[in-house]
Amino acid sequence: MINSSSHSNRNIIKYPIITDKSTRLLENNQYSFTVDRYSNKVIIKAAIEYLFNVKVIKITTCHLPRKKKRVGKYIGWKPRYKKVIVTLSEGSMINLFTEN
Repeated sequence: MINSSSHSNRNIIKYPIITDKSTRLLENNQYSFTVDRYSNKVIIKAAIEYLFNVKVIKITTCHLPRKKKRVGKYIGWKPRYKKVIVTLSEGSMINLFTEN
């Protein structure tokens, strides 16, 4: 188990997940992120609220299964990660797409 005080908020949240399903979830004020595998819901909630200055209502997490990766004759595994879906309160919003 990794001590939560050793991680900074930037190391917990890796990057947002932008797929067809996650863009449909934006209508319900839900955002998807890839996070550190060893972080729990309390740490993730604190990191999201600190980084984006929003109010989090609910967090759903899941560990995704390992997938094989083949490069030529070599077979390996893609790195494992944890996916989180964050539900924000009404009026809170995270701007994932920058407008130029």
